[in-house]
Amino acid sequence: MEILEQIKNILVKNDLKIACAESCTGGLVSSYLTDVSGSSAYVEQNFVTYSNEAKTRFLNVKKETLDSCGAVSPDVAFQMALGLLSYAPCSLATTGILGPTGGSKEKPVGLCYMGFGILKNDKPVIKVIKFQSEIKNSDVNKQRLQIKEDIAKNALINLVGFLKENV
Repeated sequence: MEILEQIKNILVKNDLKIACAESCTGGLVSSYLTDVSGSSAYVEQNFVTYSNEAKTRFLNVKKETLDSCGAVSPDVAFQMALGLLSYAPCSLATTGILGPTGGSKEKPVGLCYMGFGILKNDKPVIKVIKFQSEIKNSDVNKQRLQIKEDIAKNALINLVGFLKENV
């Protein structure tokens, strides 16, 4: 993917490393990032923080936030991206609902919040983006995988935009 080369070029040029925390994407963003030869120059550490306990333990997401907002929320994506900045100066986090179960009117299947972070002058800059995948497939197992891929690719596209705005 061309987007991966763009990410590599921006991070390497600016001597930055990235850490990722993925819930709904289950490591797919990390897999894409490490598909590029030389990715060890800019990929620091990645987590699959699928459970709320993992989000709390590794990323310092507040239990109160998880209890009041739910794991799929802009507040949790923000805290995930912020928590990752203790591992690397740039971060990407995903939390969402792949389905086919778990969705609701307020939080439909395909909803994802993506958190992006960067340290600028040792101060965190965090941006959260709401993304709604429109993937539909009568085979719910295929739909789940297609939504995961849609979210992961969108996260990478948004990462490039975030980096261009902040480096």
